[in-house]
Amino acid sequence: MGTPANPQKFAVSVAPSRIDGTGAFAAEAIPAKRKIGEIRGETISVHEAWERAKKLERIMIVEVNERRAVDASRSADPLRFTNHSCSPNAVLRIRQGRIEIYAMRAIEVGEEITCDYGETHHAGQRPCGCGAPNCRGAI
Repeated sequence: MGTPANPQKFAVSVAPSRIDGTGAFAAEAIPAKRKIGEIRGETISVHEAWERAKKLERIMIVEVNERRAVDASRSADPLRFTNHSCSPNAVLRIRQGRIEIYAMRAIEVGEEITCDYGETHHAGQRPCGCGAPNCRGAI
């Protein structure tokens, strides 16, 4: 069957993040409104996703619809390290079951790629470390 096509449209590196743990960083300039790439992983039920999330401090799970989720914990895709920010430079979109990340504005080389996670299993109980002037304080 062969190797699936690389879903990354722009070079992304992984490095320590000032926001939280490890982050995804632009390894080349990314123009506004362009697809940066995708996050792939194991397809699981939403129920299984919530069970796994209960056991982990850091999760890399995205619900793609009311029944299915993707656990990217073992994925090689660098965008799985995209951290939350209350003032993000990218947006996560679910399109035809794929988890895609798009630049909201131009992103400079070396800049951390961030998304607003919105509602999470943390239910506002985990402190946010984004440092944005408009930080909500928790995710």
